[in-house]
Amino acid sequence: MGLNKEAIKIGFAYVGIVVGAGFSTGQEVKQFFTPFGLWSYIGVLLAGLILGFIGRQVAKIGTAFDAQNHESTLNYLFNDLFSKIVDYLLIFFLFGISVTMIAGAGSTFKESFGLPTWLGALIMAVAIYLTLLMDFDKIVRALGLVTPFLIIFVVIIAVYYLFNGTIPLNKVNQTVPQPNIFLGILKGINYGGLAFAVGFSTIVAIGGDASKRRVAGAGAAFGGIIYTVLLALINFALQTEYPKVKDASIPMLTLANHIQPWIGIALSIIMLAVMYNTILGLMYSFAARFTEPYSKKYHIFIVIMVAVGFILSFVGFKGLINFLYPVMGVIGLIVVVAVLIKYYLRKNDNKKHIA
Repeated sequence: MGLNKEAIKIGFAYVGIVVGAGFSTGQEVKQFFTPFGLWSYIGVLLAGLILGFIGRQVAKIGTAFDAQNHESTLNYLFNDLFSKIVDYLLIFFLFGISVTMIAGAGSTFKESFGLPTWLGALIMAVAIYLTLLMDFDKIVRALGLVTPFLIIFVVIIAVYYLFNGTIPLNKVNQTVPQPNIFLGILKGINYGGLAFAVGFSTIVAIGGDASKRRVAGAGAAFGGIIYTVLLALINFALQTEYPKVKDASIPMLTLANHIQPWIGIALSIIMLAVMYNTILGLMYSFAARFTEPYSKKYHIFIVIMVAVGFILSFVGFKGLINFLYPVMGVIGLIVVVAVLIKYYLRKNDNKKHIA
């Protein structure tokens, strides 16, 4: 893979964006994977393949175009009209998901620490605004900072339930409601599209900032591997305690509190940091699409953007997820198919030139 320090930093930043609030809390994993039993691990691998392999190609495209936002990459992948349609759909839904994460932060502050929802959302919005004032290299560093801590706590929880879970692996399919290979594959692909769509704009910008195409590609692929392992571990932990977590709003917090209360508190802090990562990556991509980063217009834009995001977050976390996530998954898969077609055509063209 040719990993170096820069590639590892890119990989952690990429994971830091795509894990989001729903992933780290276990809610998305519970919806897209856990109910489908052992077949869900096929979906886990497919989702990881989409994020790693397609992310690798997109990061390299970003480096080639010296991209600051996703516009040049979409122009390369689609014709003029369709690239504009996908561009504006992505912009709309990326901003919508960042609003969802602000709402999620408000809910997490309330559930874990007893703060009013509005105050939790405001704390997150202010933190995002202050970070957006930094240069892009510092933003990438901030994005990757929390990922190692998330990995550590997910591994702790998964290993604990490997030895102490009430449902052994050979009983999982008898316990979950829909052990179905077709659904396991379909949901995995759908979730891979969603995760890729969330990370797409930022991995393009990170690729544009990378020193070499090879480094950008290696970093994205490394991020895909980390993501796949985390996804499998969270899914495993949830399946070993499915009756306990099936109705939980924050399943991973339920599991963590069962081990030790201090683990639950630490995980709550990590979840907030992960939400911060997602909002930061998406809002930077949104601002960079409409303004020159760090220009006067950019500084005015981010004030308005963060303020509007905070106000819209009062729609509520759950309602926003139910509306935005399925559509975002489809948009992500459209981009995935376009990347695969370009990859195939380029490889074919290279073979002809060699011949």
